Amino acid sequence: MSTVLLDPTNERRLAAMTRCSRPASLRGLTVGLLDISKARGDVFLNQLEQRLIETGATVKRFRKPTFTKPAPVDLRHEIASQCQVVIEALAD
Repeated sequence: MSTVLLDPTNERRLAAMTRCSRPASLRGLTVGLLDISKARGDVFLNQLEQRLIETGATVKRFRKPTFTKPAPVDLRHEIASQCQVVIEALAD
């Protein structure tokens, strides 16, 4: 089965991207939770954080300044340098 991922950040050009492999387990990994600053996204992330901690993951929380723009480069670098896995919370 083939999966197609669409990148909503730029419709003018198509970029070929390969998916990273998933870890077998999150135990012992640092998982970054990125709140995109939409209403109630933190409610979802709070619940997810609890479940991740119960599975043995370390959780770090991050927040974009606004949902209307991509995450700033320094924030993306901070996440990439501190986390092995990232989950981005979308709300609506």
